[in-house]
Amino acid sequence: MVTATRSTKKLSPRKKAIRTYDSALKYLFGQTDYEQMLRVRYNRDTFNLDRMRLLLSGLGNPHAKLRAAHIAGTKGKGSTATMLAEMLRTCGYKVGLYTSPHICDVRERIRVDGEMISQAALTRLICQVEPIIAKMADKPTFFEIFTAMAFQHFANSGVDVAVVEAGLGGRLDSTNVLTPEVCGLTSISLDHTHQLGDTPAKIAAEKAGIFKRDIPAISVSQLPEVKRVLRKTARETGASLMFTGEDIDFSYRVESSRQNGCHARICLTTPRSRFEHLPVPLLGEHQALNCGLALAMLDQLKLKGYNQISDEKAIRGLSSVYIPGRMELVHRDPRILLDGAHNGASVQALMRAIGQHIPYDSMVMIFGCAADKDINGMMQQISTGADKVIFTRAAGNPRAARPEDLAEMYEQCSGRVAQVTDSLRSAMRIALNAVSREDIICVTGSFYLVGEAKTVLGQGVA
Repeated sequence: MVTATRSTKKLSPRKKAIRTYDSALKYLFGQTDYEQMLRVRYNRDTFNLDRMRLLLSGLGNPHAKLRAAHIAGTKGKGSTATMLAEMLRTCGYKVGLYTSPHICDVRERIRVDGEMISQAALTRLICQVEPIIAKMADKPTFFEIFTAMAFQHFANSGVDVAVVEAGLGGRLDSTNVLTPEVCGLTSISLDHTHQLGDTPAKIAAEKAGIFKRDIPAISVSQLPEVKRVLRKTARETGASLMFTGEDIDFSYRVESSRQNGCHARICLTTPRSRFEHLPVPLLGEHQALNCGLALAMLDQLKLKGYNQISDEKAIRGLSSVYIPGRMELVHRDPRILLDGAHNGASVQALMRAIGQHIPYDSMVMIFGCAADKDINGMMQQISTGADKVIFTRAAGNPRAARPEDLAEMYEQCSGRVAQVTDSLRSAMRIALNAVSREDIICVTGSFYLVGEAKTVLGQGVA
């Protein structure tokens, strides 16, 4: 077990200057990375906004120069952020987008107008932060450093608005130094329970930590106990909280047509905006909620002086949204689907979306996840759609659960036997030998596994 602890011990001086992109990445990935740790103590020592503010101060406080939209929640943050960013970009704004985790390239996390940060720009930023970090007694983490570099890159690029996805939680997350124009909350469910709490209500309290006085906060429909916590936090902080489908006129339906197949359509109406029967660009009923949240946040930005926003252009931008690793069909014969679902609620949404959108005779699922996730919740959902399950683990992820442990939990939960292999490449070979043309292979459980699947499939599976 790897446990994260903070240390004030000064690191030894670096021996070699950072001169290349590879050496810059080596330095960056050499910093404390909680994403790679199985157990992380969630407190003000490990997650410290004062440390983040000190790092940003050394950069000249770039976050204070940004106008931003801040999004937290358990699932759907990246989808919501991307939809909002694309709508704003099509309306003529220069837009920064900060999301996590990445799938194949760490530069995916920082984008301006849809383009990843260049290797040269990222190298320059790492060179800029390195001497600041060297002077800090309490060293910042990988995520804190990367967040600071994102804010600096957005400031350097002169973005009109930065759409920022929170990392872990919200209250102590390094992105929470922002004072945004609007906050958004996606669906809240069990995830990161060791850090955030073992009930949806406890997790909601952490997510609601992004609320700020006089800043509008918009949430999708939530569980009753979650809603109570959000309303209480909003009263205490002085944030104006609204729920889509309750305070904001919003509805959706799933329909099927010969031209578009099975898809979701949404309606959202405010005094400033009117979206009627708008097709959701991403597959899955859950994406209708995320799309409604993105539209509601866009509507609030109209009140903040973003006068270039037009409903017509926003709709055009929305129609162009594509997000890798979310219901992504990467191969058609046989069909191979990748999705980064990594908790019980998201796996449930995935199973439901596949059932609605993709007809198949049999599903072979390749599954691997982190050991600190809600594994029982995911096991219960897997059995609702998968006919054959192969448990494996993502290479190079120290947090990955042992495939043997997953198989044992799956058998206890479902009464069914699964196969086990230690490599994704081996799992893919087994799956390819087990499917016919009308079947589907689904790779899910973590973005690490999805990223590795893209690499393996790109190299070819012998």
